[in-house]
This record gives sequence, structure tokens and C-alpha cells, in this order.
Amino acid sequence: MGLYSSWRGSQSPSGLVSDFPIVALLALTLRSELISQTIYLNDTSPTLYFEVTKPIPVPKTKPCSQLILQHDFAYTYGKPPVFANYSPPSDCPSQNFSKIVLEWKATSKGRQFDRIFGVWLSGVELLRSCTAEPRTNGIVWSVEKDITRYYSLLQKNQTLAVYLGNLIDSTYTGVYHVNISFHFYPAEASLHSYDQNVDNLASGYHSWADLILPISRNLPLTDGLWLEIENSTDTELKEFEIPQNAYRAVLEVYVSFHENDEFWYANPTNEYIAANNLTGTAGNGPFREVVVSLDGVIVGAVWPFTVVYTGGINPLLWRPITGIGSYDLPSYDIEITPFLGNILDGKSHKIGFNVTNALNVWYIDANLHIWLDKHSTRTEAQLVKHTSLPLAVSLVSDFEGLNGTFVTRASRSVSSTGWVKSSNGNITTQSIQDFSYINKMVMGNDGNLQTVDQNIHFNDTVLIETPYSYVHSLRSNKTFPLYLYTDFLEQEDKTYLLVTNVDLGFIEKRSASGGSRLLDSSLRNLQNAEGNMVVKNNLVVSGVGNTQQVYRYHGGQFCYFRNVSSSNYTILHDEVESTCHRKAKSNFDFGLRRLWPFGTGFI
Repeated sequence: MGLYSSWRGSQSPSGLVSDFPIVALLALTLRSELISQTIYLNDTSPTLYFEVTKPIPVPKTKPCSQLILQHDFAYTYGKPPVFANYSPPSDCPSQNFSKIVLEWKATSKGRQFDRIFGVWLSGVELLRSCTAEPRTNGIVWSVEKDITRYYSLLQKNQTLAVYLGNLIDSTYTGVYHVNISFHFYPAEASLHSYDQNVDNLASGYHSWADLILPISRNLPLTDGLWLEIENSTDTELKEFEIPQNAYRAVLEVYVSFHENDEFWYANPTNEYIAANNLTGTAGNGPFREVVVSLDGVIVGAVWPFTVVYTGGINPLLWRPITGIGSYDLPSYDIEITPFLGNILDGKSHKIGFNVTNALNVWYIDANLHIWLDKHSTRTEAQLVKHTSLPLAVSLVSDFEGLNGTFVTRASRSVSSTGWVKSSNGNITTQSIQDFSYINKMVMGNDGNLQTVDQNIHFNDTVLIETPYSYVHSLRSNKTFPLYLYTDFLEQEDKTYLLVTNVDLGFIEKRSASGGSRLLDSSLRNLQNAEGNMVVKNNLVVSGVGNTQQVYRYHGGQFCYFRNVSSSNYTILHDEVESTCHRKAKSNFDFGLRRLWPFGTGFI
């Protein structure tokens, strides 16, 4: 998945093309040439790769664990997903679980591209992820994901499906050896299963959904179950029907971007491409959004986090510390409870997805979480108000030849209000989404140097008014900062120096109020990676990748802090704390203050 390349396993382009922007030059060199030229070290044991994230809080009870699937993914591209039968744990002393964890463990050895993959349970996606790129001496990595929100699905026999499209030939030899396990943690006697943290409260009025419907493609397939968006006019639809006693509905959306849009945030404008007669350069500018509709009406949007996959930009940057979200791509919730009045008629309806300015290809699917009234066979509902302001986009560009500056701004707002009458009473729900975006792009050195300075603000608010005039609220305020610097320097003897610097941030504040309870959490996850490579005759002859990451989560009674840095596979510093401090620690032990382009306001 290097710059503008296909994860599908297409072989590397050959040769360097002059007068291309730097992103296109990297596309032609980094993707396969680095991966096929291993930077050899003396160690022989497998290297542990990892994504920095907080551990999953689990009760002190002993988990009931099941190995669900064990498989070697060799030549699997263009073949059906791998299936396994799933049954709920029957030999566990308790069937009341407060936490359920999916664990993915994998090893690989040799040479291989990074591969996007998905894990589905009867069409409901549980995990979207990217494989690590192996080494000659081998690698090992794991992903743990809290899947408790799928509780109702996990109580019944299901079919697990995994699609990981891999290619094996004489050059790309890495087979992915995978184990998938589920761990069920019985609830502690003194702890209610819902009284864990803000994440649980924000996910469903103290409980998990009673029904989860897949908004994905139907089997049989020779690909993943995701829907594919190939251009800006492409809309993918999925029909569904919900029970007539539903009182809440949340759409959980999974998104990943590939091929010509893998680095959409660095795509130049079509005007720039045409003026410079560039061919083979992905365009449509640097703004993208996923628009979600219900029976043709926009109900929400996703402005996605800029995940950089393990082979992206400069693969040396992500070894062993991988890019934020690359092992566990985020999903995004859209509250569609206000629209229940339009779909409680016992008929089929359609959820649609399209991507503004899209190039091929985007993989999108969703899970529709439904809460059911156990004391009624039918609820009543009505949409009271819905406002979806048109997308506002502006572009200011100033360029001459291959050099210039481009500033793109965008904003959108979606708001809806509706009531539902059930055995819980008449409850009014208001859902508000507000988005803002800015991308400042500079092209220099005749298109061989590019900088991207981007910021996305993604705010969700859900207000719930009960019959007793209590107002419950769920709020999520996300900020996704990105800074990208790439420079292509031509030297003597057909030698080139490629210099890269990437800053990523995933910042979120969440709060949930329920009656007299108020819970909040904050996450500040910042990453700086910088590296360079010397390329001669299209082969990488030397290179270095340095990465530092500072992760801070504060969730009231549970906190987690980690400051870790690496250089060329070696961990230089690793500091971990799990104590909640009133005054935050400094994040800048290794110079992140100097490198982070947004100043200390984000820390």
C-alpha cells in the first residue's frame, strides 16, 4: 500500500519518471523496491511489531477463551474468504460477560506487501486491519479489540469470515500465519457490566444493542464483504429491514481507502495536473468525505482519520511502531434514531454510501445496531426536524509550473430530531454532526518537494430527552491533525535521496451524561516519524526510519500513558504509566515539541 499503489498485489512499476510531483515519484519507487530490499541486521529472532494503544480494561475474572480460526494466508487474492464456525462458549461457569475481546495473532517471514483485511461474523464486521510487512528473520504482531458491543451477536451460532488477499511468488514469499481467538470475561459479582467507563455508557443507554444487522455484501464472494466505491458518482446501496419494536438505532461505519486514494490528503488538484500535463497522477484534490444516506436522504457523514498503512510513505517509519490506527482502523458511529419513524413500517429500506471526490477505491460497510423494546411488539416514532446543509468547499491556489500553494477548506453540518414512543416512554433524540477541514499544500523544487498541513475537526452530539425532562447527552469531539513532508533529491550516478517526515494525531474528548452521572474521557495520540532512503538504479541501498509516539488516555479511574521511540527496528526509549495524574506529564522527552507542527496546544 505505498503511495498511490494497489494493495491488491499488482507488481511494482519499473523506472522513475521525471517531472512528477514527489508523491508520484514515491509511488513508483518506495512501494516495491523498499519491500524487496531488506535492510539486514544481525538479529535472527522474529521482530515484534506493535501499535501503541491503551490496554483493554478487563475484570479480574478468568476468561473463557476460544480459538476460532487458525489459517495460513498464502495465495488468497481473488479467492473466497476463509470461514470458521463460531459457537458461544458453553463450558464457561458464567454466561454473564462484562468484556469480550477479539485477539488476532500473526507471524510472517520473507518479503511481502502490506494487505488490508477484514473479519466478519455473519456479515457484521468486527475488525478492519492492515498486515505488517515481514522481514527475512520473521515478524510477529497481535491486535486486541474490545468487541463487547457485539454481545447479542456473540450469543448465537454464527459464521466467521476473514478476507486477506495475499499473493505469493518467487519474490514475494511472505505467508501470513494467523490465529483468531475470542476471550470472554465473566462479570465480577460486585460490578455491573454496564458500569465500566464512558465508552460503554456512550454506546447504548447502559446496554448493548439487541440486534445487529450487517450492511455489507452478501456471500458468496471472491473478495471482502465490504462495498466498493470506485469514483465520486458511485453510490453503493444495501437493503435492510428492522423489527417494528425498535427504539434506538446506531450505524457503525467502517472505512478504508486504497489505490489512487490511499493518500487522498496529498492528491493535487485537477487544475494543477492538467496545467502541467501530468499523466498517471491521482488527482481530485485533497478533500474526501463519506456521505451516508437513508432512502436517499443524507443522515450523516464520516470525515475519516488519515490512517497510514504499514507500507505507506516510507515503510521504514512503521517498523516496529506502526502508524496510528493501522492495525485497528477506527469505526464511526452515526445516530439514526431520529429517523426510526421513517423505517418502522415493516418494509425494506436502503442505506447508501458515496465518497465526495473519490478515486478508486474505497472499502466501506457498516453494522446497524438496533435496540428493541422487550415489552412491546411495536413502537411509534416520528422524524420532527432534519437539516443537512450543503457541503461548503473553497480552494485558493497559486501556482506556476510545478511549484505553488493550495489551500482547501470545507465544512458540513447535519442535524436531526425525532421522537420514539415505547415502554420506556416518549423519548426525543437529537443528533448533530459538525465538520470542518483545512488542507494547506505546498509544491516546490519543480514538484519534487511537497508539504501537506491538514486538520480535520469531527464533532458528534446526541441529546436524549426523557419523559421526565431529563436530558442525557453523548458527545465526541475529534481532531485529526496531519503534517507530511516529502522531498526527492537527485544525486550522482542515478542515485536519489528520498526524505520524509510524517506527523499524525488522533485527539478525542468524549463525555456521556445519564441521569446524575457524568463520565468523560480524553485521548491524545501523537506520532512523529522521519526518515530517508538512498535509491540507486531503483534499488534501496540504505535507509533510516525514526519514530516517536506519545499516547495519553484519561478516563477517570483508568488512565494510560506511553512514550516510545524507535530507530530502524530498535526501541530507543519506552516509558509506560497507568496512574491518573492531576497534572499531565510532559510529552517532549525526545524533541517532539520541535517536530510537531501544531504547537503545544494539542498536547
